Amino acid sequence: MSHLSLRVSLARTAVFAVLYVLATWAGRLTVMDNTNLSLVWPAAGVAVVWFCAQHRSRARWLDAVVLAAITMAVNVATGAGPALAAVFVVANLAQVWVFLWLIVRLRPSLWSLADGGGLRGPRDLWAVLGAAFAATVVGAAIGPTGMWLLTDRYSWLATAVWLARNTAGVLLVGAVGLCVGRAGAVYRRRAGGCSGVWRVAAAEVAATPRWRLAEYAVITAASVVAYVLGFGVVHGAPLAFTLIAFTVWAATRLPTTFVVLHDLGVGAIAVLFTLHGDGPFALVASNSAKALVVQLFIAIVAVVGLALALGRDERVELLRELAAEKEQQAQRAELMSAIIDSMADGLSVIDHNGRVTLRNPAAVRLLGGNLRETVIEPGDYDVHTLDGAALTPGDMPHARVLAGQEVRDLEVVVRRRGTAEAQVLRVNATALPDVHGNHRAVVLYRDVTAERRHLDELANFAGVVAHDLLNPLAVVEGWTSVADEALAETPESAAVDHARNSLTRVSRAAGRMRVLINDLLAYTTARDATVAPVPVSLATVVADIAAARADAAVAEGDPVPRFAVGRLDPVLADAVLVRQLLDNLIGNAVKYTAAGVTPCVAVVGERVDDLVRVTITDNGIGIPSGHHAAIFDNFHRAHRAAGYAGTGLGLAICKRIVERHGGTITATDAPDGGARFEFTLPAATTSPTDAPLATLG
Repeated sequence: MSHLSLRVSLARTAVFAVLYVLATWAGRLTVMDNTNLSLVWPAAGVAVVWFCAQHRSRARWLDAVVLAAITMAVNVATGAGPALAAVFVVANLAQVWVFLWLIVRLRPSLWSLADGGGLRGPRDLWAVLGAAFAATVVGAAIGPTGMWLLTDRYSWLATAVWLARNTAGVLLVGAVGLCVGRAGAVYRRRAGGCSGVWRVAAAEVAATPRWRLAEYAVITAASVVAYVLGFGVVHGAPLAFTLIAFTVWAATRLPTTFVVLHDLGVGAIAVLFTLHGDGPFALVASNSAKALVVQLFIAIVAVVGLALALGRDERVELLRELAAEKEQQAQRAELMSAIIDSMADGLSVIDHNGRVTLRNPAAVRLLGGNLRETVIEPGDYDVHTLDGAALTPGDMPHARVLAGQEVRDLEVVVRRRGTAEAQVLRVNATALPDVHGNHRAVVLYRDVTAERRHLDELANFAGVVAHDLLNPLAVVEGWTSVADEALAETPESAAVDHARNSLTRVSRAAGRMRVLINDLLAYTTARDATVAPVPVSLATVVADIAAARADAAVAEGDPVPRFAVGRLDPVLADAVLVRQLLDNLIGNAVKYTAAGVTPCVAVVGERVDDLVRVTITDNGIGIPSGHHAAIFDNFHRAHRAAGYAGTGLGLAICKRIVERHGGTITATDAPDGGARFEFTLPAATTSPTDAPLATLG
């Protein structure tokens, strides 16, 4: 927080000094007897406003000196002795500093003239009232005690009067200072300086509706007349507290600044009449009791008026914020609706009863119907997988999501009844809970018919090319073998060695070509071959593959891999495709191992509802960051520069096999290094068989 400039600080000190002189003089004029007990003490409120406004001033010490000097001078001039005036100085300074210390911690922005400061609600009122009471308790502990030491008389009633009058003074005058100060700051900002404040105020008065100005005048006149009658004419009648009705009227209808000025005005009327011996409070015989009753009346008027006015202001502010929030929500909803309507992908929201609660124009364009259609009859569409298997109602994407399953990149063929054209849609669905605890399915689908057709054409072309290349490749390999055998019978020479090396390179190239062709054919098979699901023992397949890999390592002189095989439940899948899936994954686990390291591969399974989740973990070189999803793309090689042979189709084949069985496959990093692959396949309906832990190799 920036400090006030010295010039501004000194100017404020001068202004508040004048106000404090007037308030102190006015308070001393209400002394009722030789006890030096004043009926009211507005100087307490002026002092609080003064020091709170100056709490960032560099010359706060000067304010304390000036306040002390004024207190001494006025009290001595109005009949108090120097010793008693000194007691009042200490009491007033202690009271001010305690209030300032409390209010800065309870409501640090209360005395700020910026937006967000000032009295904004009942909580601010209670903070001011609490700080005022605590501060006046400290002042009362010093002032009356000092008076007792000097006069040898102590009155608990006088102490109560001190508490009441100073609390009322701080509350009422402090509220006036806050509200009037903020109003002046607002006018000054609008006018661009002090010179145009009256012009801005006059313009605001001119812009106020006439009926509102009339209401101001009526409340003011009615209050003055009622208080004059209640205190000046009707003697002895206990009508004073019924006059609070005018405060309630003002507080419920007019601004808070007017309310505090109204409270100040009616409080002044009550004090003046009481001092002159008129009104219901003048009937109290004891001056101390009379002062206490008057201060309680002023405090009640101030608290009632401020509580009602600030409560109304807080309610209005909350309603304004609520209206602004509703407007923002409406704008966000409109923006969201525009975004959804402009999407090229279809979007539908389906509740737990199967009713469509939302669909965008793209959904209507893709599936037909209309935007207001809420029920889709099962017979309206033919929905089946790419393999031609029809989807049952329970297999529909929204039904699977509502059952707690996950649907990601599911491709289905959809044909609306009565039309010959079919579409291939890629579907993603997620569950969305509503306010009642039920779930809705958010289904997003994209038309990939053209993309699928293009991929099919490429795959078919690759399969045809691969098949047609096998014959010339076999010829190349055959003649290479014949030439190599002929060279074996030829005497050694430099030309023969050169020819033998050339044939070796031709043979290696032909081998790589055969691997690529076989992978292309395998990918085509995994994509197009008819899936014939039968119960398959994964334990048997894994054991067979592990034994074959161990034999191959022995034959090639490589470290023999170690396999840890856990329980593997049988699956309902195509036996040939499952073997190819496991052979590719286990082969990769063995191949992608650092030089000199013995491959260790763990294969475990877990039954999850109607699926079997298989996890294959290795101790290999792992998967580079950012490649965990891309390794399943066609021809993607994560370790292209590391010298490992491969075509980049092995994992794409694995993904295709798993997806054709309705499962998913993912790749992650193993906790201890290496890679971990997880895939799911449908569980077999036969009872699971236990496969004991085994270590092979």
